[in-house]
Amino acid sequence: MERAHLLISGRVQGVWYRASTRQEACALEPVGWVRNLRDGRVEVLAEGPREALEALLRWCHEGPPAATVVEVDVNWSESSGEFAGFELRATA
Repeated sequence: MERAHLLISGRVQGVWYRASTRQEACALEPVGWVRNLRDGRVEVLAEGPREALEALLRWCHEGPPAATVVEVDVNWSESSGEFAGFELRATA
């Protein structure tokens, strides 16, 4: 189990990026959360098997149809095991 912390920039707010990310994560089965940041980026913290996280990372490079992803920064670390599901969080 691993953890991926993603920061996604581009046209990623107001285009269903968070909800679509949650839907994709639920299909791939990692746990964690997604939220908008006040600077216009989207932040994702996901834990699970490396293969599932890499699949989610690939999806995040594309996002939903209305999104225009410019950059995805990812940092890998060990899983904390603190999450039970994948949730939408309020803007930080």
